Amino acid sequence: MKTRNLITAGIIGAGLTFGVVAQAHEETQVEMKDVPEAAQTTIKDKAGNDQILRIEKETRKGKEIYEAIVSKDGKETAIQVDSKGKYIGTHDEKAEQKEKGEKH
Repeated sequence: MKTRNLITAGIIGAGLTFGVVAQAHEETQVEMKDVPEAAQTTIKDKAGNDQILRIEKETRKGKEIYEAIVSKDGKETAIQVDSKGKYIGTHDEKAEQKEKGEKH
């Protein structure tokens, strides 16, 4: 009985681990010139006079998403748009980096 429970727990643990890894998305830094024109327009409109520090491209659920990291008053904010220029939203970049344990 103990062996069966151990095997079941191992299978469940492996499944949960695989699920988390499968949901992870990879970010690649890109240049503005490499961003589709519609997405460039939206990014520039939303950024306004804020300095664009970098642009990252990622794939989520099979769709390309572009994040423009802008600096305003010393705070980094990510502006998210899809490849067709549709505005998706913004988030605090520092908070996201803390969650992922990254530094840029």
